[in-house]
Amino acid sequence: MSQITNGVRSILSTPWIYDLLQNGVGARKMRRILCRDYIRAAPGMCMLDVGCGTAQILEQLPVDIDYHGLDLSADYIDTAKKHFDHRGTFLCADITTLPADEMPPCNLAIAIGILHHLDDNGARSLLHNLHQRLTPGGRLVTLDGLYCTGQSRAARWLISKDRGQNVRTADAYQSLVPDAFSSVEIFRRDDLLNIPYTHAIMVCCK
Repeated sequence: MSQITNGVRSILSTPWIYDLLQNGVGARKMRRILCRDYIRAAPGMCMLDVGCGTAQILEQLPVDIDYHGLDLSADYIDTAKKHFDHRGTFLCADITTLPADEMPPCNLAIAIGILHHLDDNGARSLLHNLHQRLTPGGRLVTLDGLYCTGQSRAARWLISKDRGQNVRTADAYQSLVPDAFSSVEIFRRDDLLNIPYTHAIMVCCK
């Protein structure tokens, strides 16, 4: 995983500080738009959230989905369990090494803010693994920072300061997606946060 976790960025490893800063820049609005317009989870769906963090996205999801949240941070998972243990299953685990029989096939998978933390090989491995865990017709939704023409200097500067060091162009993100997916759409959004920031939302259908 390619990210900077030293210096001032190290405080983001503390769950409550991470949530405070995220929500301060508008992450609640971002999650609301993402769930409404792109994730579109329906009651009864089995959903896998890779890199779930403290699982605050559950505030925007139907109460009767079968939710599975995974994260590499034990502190994040402990916080997620504290607040949302009644809403889903949480594991401190790497999805690419998790045995297939430890969680059911899912209709929907999300990886929010994950790909830009991974190099190309790691990102391809993750997307291939998620394709295998999706049921036929299942969807994968990702969201990451985006470099593109026409974005503001402020947005480009802020994106360059992200902990993840593999922010890409839209074409570069799409090149990571396995050919086994039947379709891939990428959407640019400049309005998800209360600060200048450009995101790429990728929707991949199996």
